[in-house]
Amino acid sequence: MKITSVEIKHYLLPLEPPFKAAWDPEPRRKFATTIVYVHTDEGLTGIGSGDLMVGFEGHEHLFIGQDPFAIERHVQVIDNINFHYGRCWPLDLALWDLIGKATGQPVYKLLGGRSNKLLAYASTGEIVSPEERAERAQLLVEQGFKAMKIRFHHEDVREDLKVVEAVRKAVGNKLDIMVDANQGWKMPWDVERTWDLKMACQVAKELEQLNVFWLEEPLPSHHFELMAKLREMVSLRIAGGEMNRNWYDFREMNKHHVLDVYQPDVALAGGITQVKKIADLVQGSGAWFSPHTWSNGIGLLANLHLAAAVSHCPYLEFPYDPPVWSVDRRDFVQQEPLMIDSDGYLIVPEKPGLGIELNEEALKKYEINHVYVGEE
Repeated sequence: MKITSVEIKHYLLPLEPPFKAAWDPEPRRKFATTIVYVHTDEGLTGIGSGDLMVGFEGHEHLFIGQDPFAIERHVQVIDNINFHYGRCWPLDLALWDLIGKATGQPVYKLLGGRSNKLLAYASTGEIVSPEERAERAQLLVEQGFKAMKIRFHHEDVREDLKVVEAVRKAVGNKLDIMVDANQGWKMPWDVERTWDLKMACQVAKELEQLNVFWLEEPLPSHHFELMAKLREMVSLRIAGGEMNRNWYDFREMNKHHVLDVYQPDVALAGGITQVKKIADLVQGSGAWFSPHTWSNGIGLLANLHLAAAVSHCPYLEFPYDPPVWSVDRRDFVQQEPLMIDSDGYLIVPEKPGLGIELNEEALKKYEINHVYVGEE
């Protein structure tokens, strides 16, 4: 089997009402999705998505004529492109989808097959009042969720803490609660000060009293030494790493025991191929691997395959904050949106590859000829 072409198409879903992401002061009125199609001379096509593939144009020839199973070779090329131009890791996802289709196996079985399901935590995205968040949390319990994540980003962190207090009071111990401080990275226009070690410690101590399961990104993602100090100062788990793009970041973080929970995303930071190596590394040192999945439904699906195959963490992130961030919006290019079962589990598809079924009607309706950078 040989690769005959690599095709990239862009799709844009209007969002009305807009999605007001906690990490972005500008309401999001559009949601961009880029799909990579890897075609072969045997009629099989691999599909990947999760990032905009900025920087890939002009490099298609580096893959045409190659054996899709030469995954280590391909990842080296993608890594080189990443260094010079931009993140193109959805191509790795498409190659794994293709390998699964060629072998007749779901990707999670090719990666280790530890389990075919994981509990999902509802990863919320909006800043809302304590009362509204408590009401939404109760609805999550009714749907079968066993955990949720609350975003911080009020101007005064005490207002964020009130949200966690309200949710804990409303749901008791029916939900594990994670908190995302969103201090790890910034949008291009964000020049506000991030937390320092003292602030992060003070907030973590407050969250300990509320039995929070983990605190995510309490410090900038490059402050390895400070994060390690924070981890020693508090009893709750410290999570992070979702936007650390390079494998050697995780080597150093693992060496210095920076995190309890490592969250590299296969669509953003190394593809399935490199992130599996990161997962093996950190889990071998006693930490958890629980990937970030906030790209789109295909990115979520790819992370599910890897996490189910190798992860010891009980939970996987499930971007979900209805009514404004629904599965229909997140998975608009897919035939069937991914949803938990009645017990709160995400079940891995047993179809060959990643199990992606595209919604051809939606693709025709929302295809565009260029990328709206910043709308992902």
